[in-house]
Amino acid sequence: MSGKRNAIYKLVFVGVMAAMIFVATMFLRIEVPTPTGPTNLKTANILCLLAGMLFGGTLGGLSAGIGSMLFDLSNPVYAASAPFTLVFFFLMGAVCGWISHAAGRKGESWKWNAFGGFCGALTYWLLYIGKSVIELVLAGSAVWPAVVVTAPKMITSGINGIVAIVCATLLAKPLGAALRKAGLLQKIDK
Repeated sequence: MSGKRNAIYKLVFVGVMAAMIFVATMFLRIEVPTPTGPTNLKTANILCLLAGMLFGGTLGGLSAGIGSMLFDLSNPVYAASAPFTLVFFFLMGAVCGWISHAAGRKGESWKWNAFGGFCGALTYWLLYIGKSVIELVLAGSAVWPAVVVTAPKMITSGINGIVAIVCATLLAKPLGAALRKAGLLQKIDK
């Protein structure tokens, strides 16, 4: 019975974080038009990295990927990108969580959380910008013009990443301590 209860707690944590990421993406963002399509300055990336820092790679990745994909599916402008969003944001949260939780750290070291956040954000940035450039090249553009025209996405995505790394790293330790004190993180560690 303990294994079932553990699975239910994991499901609930993923669901709640995914819902928070969806809501943050829906309501706490500024859409930026670019020559290659819209992009966003948003707070949801903070929650994507925070999920990895608090819950580890797999659960953090699932939370980030599912929450971000649900937003894409709810908006016709982004719906076609939903499968990429699922994978890219999964990897963002997962890479962050795998590093933050490596060697039994369980997201308790601010240095490893910051490094995990950096690696997760960089993973997402490379995938997102790479996809944008590849789409332009497949549409007939030369590589360097495609890179140049993708610059606004590079900038907004870079800003999102830096803000997310700093904020998630600052929030992870106190939120993790509160969740441990309440006995909640122990329920998913079993």
